[in-house]
Amino acid sequence: MTGTGCLPLSKRSLRGNPSHPTPSAATVRCRLRRPADPTARAPCDAGAVALTSSAPEPITADPPSPTVNPLLTQSWLDLAFLHWAVDPADVAPLLPAGTVPDVHEGATYVGLVAFRMHRVGWFRLPGIPYLGTFPETNVRLYSVDAHGRRGVVFRSLDASRLIPVAVARGAFRLPYQWSRMSIRRGGDDIVTYTSSRRWPGPRGAHSRIAVRVGERVAEPTEFEHFLTARWGMHNTFFGRQMFLPNVHPRWPLHRAELLACDEDLVVAAGLPRPVGDPVSVLYSPGVPVRFGRPARPGGIPTP
Repeated sequence: MTGTGCLPLSKRSLRGNPSHPTPSAATVRCRLRRPADPTARAPCDAGAVALTSSAPEPITADPPSPTVNPLLTQSWLDLAFLHWAVDPADVAPLLPAGTVPDVHEGATYVGLVAFRMHRVGWFRLPGIPYLGTFPETNVRLYSVDAHGRRGVVFRSLDASRLIPVAVARGAFRLPYQWSRMSIRRGGDDIVTYTSSRRWPGPRGAHSRIAVRVGERVAEPTEFEHFLTARWGMHNTFFGRQMFLPNVHPRWPLHRAELLACDEDLVVAAGLPRPVGDPVSVLYSPGVPVRFGRPARPGGIPTP
């Protein structure tokens, strides 16, 4: 496919900005029905379910509850976070039933997150060194459900290992894609992430991101926590909404200078093409992560 979400940047700085300008966007206050025409916006029915039956959880740098018995363990390393503001009405039809866009100051966001997955493991077993370690690039949205649980919704997850891709697609119904990928760290603290999709498609969907890692963020803003400290994943599993909680230490965030961005993964994920530069660019050396058991829509963990 053709077109890019962000054009290459040449010798100019774009840093995560704590005082980012927030575009005007109407906050979605009711669940939007998925339209028959995927290009049309779903109407807001006055009789639709309210945004939440309880207030959204506070935005916190630390997880709201511990995960005692992990289902999955892994580490996320060398992460680059790129974010663009999007209209909540454009995002709502793409979310699982029972969730709506999570908004911050009237806007919601699409994230392009590139990183190295390290040693995925089950339960308390040691992580797998080869098959469980690979580059990954995600396109994600921000969601909240009727119980106030804030989470992410993955529109695509490109990874370089075919077996983990097949397992995640089959066992968790996640939109993993098999891609050629690399992460290279060069001089002057420059990290470059590349991907080119192989299967299932659209074949050739790609990204190339290069960032220069900057100073440590001493006190991340609430907006930066909103974009990075997400304590679960919303997904549809065989027609049912599920919430998979996760915990990890507080993010060590760094400012980042965006040196290059050439991608069409956002459009391939069914979202509008990003307009302009990202409103936030951050880097993290990473954290260890534990996923708990999935919870039903009622918020009760599965047995």
